[in-house]
Amino acid sequence: MRLPKHIIALAAAVLAAFALSSFSDRIDPYFLDVLTGVGINIILAVSLNLVNGYTGQFSLGHAGFMAIGAYLSAAITVLWGPGLLGADGGSAAQQGMLFLAALLAGGAGAALAGLAVGIPSFRLKGDYLALVTLGFGEIIRVVFQNVDALGGALGLNGIPNYTTVFWVYSFAALTVFTVACLVQSTYGRGFVATQDDEIASEAVGLNTTRYKIVAFAVGAFFAGVAGGLYGHFKLTITPTGFDFTKSIEIVVMVILGGMGNTVGVILAAILLTILPEVLRSVEQYRMVLYSLLLIALMLARPKGLFNFDYAAICGRLWRRLAPAGRPGGQEPR
Repeated sequence: MRLPKHIIALAAAVLAAFALSSFSDRIDPYFLDVLTGVGINIILAVSLNLVNGYTGQFSLGHAGFMAIGAYLSAAITVLWGPGLLGADGGSAAQQGMLFLAALLAGGAGAALAGLAVGIPSFRLKGDYLALVTLGFGEIIRVVFQNVDALGGALGLNGIPNYTTVFWVYSFAALTVFTVACLVQSTYGRGFVATQDDEIASEAVGLNTTRYKIVAFAVGAFFAGVAGGLYGHFKLTITPTGFDFTKSIEIVVMVILGGMGNTVGVILAAILLTILPEVLRSVEQYRMVLYSLLLIALMLARPKGLFNFDYAAICGRLWRRLAPAGRPGGQEPR
């Protein structure tokens, strides 16, 4: 029995994450911080791309879902973790199981919030939907800011350091895998059809509202997981870390990478995570230069800096590199 290629690719990505994690103690802490940030931003950008890119909606509430996942998973490990693991802190396997359960709980909480927001708001379109999701994100931030049990405005501190390169890139691979399977499956073609022409899709019998809600819930789930990874890496979270600016950063990654282009969005997430670090040499002008570079890139490539047909490019390269006479090869001209 031959395993499907996407299953093999997912397993290979998880194994690569495990191998990289085994060498993480030899990596400089600064580069490890950047590497972890890249993985978390890949999860956020790819999950939002399912909503904004493939389904054609415009959500500005991704930071709100990230906040739900961060606070819920941190509450589980901080408030309930000591009782579950015991005074000695438990074994590494027990900590890993607790962390996985906390991440999944954070993702599930964010997905439920996505359903709660998505079901009534998907009667709206375009700018109106963007305003609703923006308002939701701000409501979530204000709620956490006023919950004293979770630190209030000062934030939640003392979060255990459970996030590793393995966890981050395993979930990044799972996010890419899930989105790719959804979009490329027979069922998932409904997402693309909803984006192309919602009225025509409904005319041929597609329930476009259901597709939008599924995309919203899946995207919110992975945003919640990313929030949990973020909280257990930074070890402290505050409501201001999940404000409107954070949502805009994620949206910019999707737009710069190319709406509906997973590979391009991944490359944009990598670029926009590393670029501010590169500009640290000009600290006082860093954000000004960062903003100018973004504007220039948007003007030069309005459809996305990395919006290419990567499958066609790889096919052409394979035909050129494959020896003549082999499958996929071509006779030299």
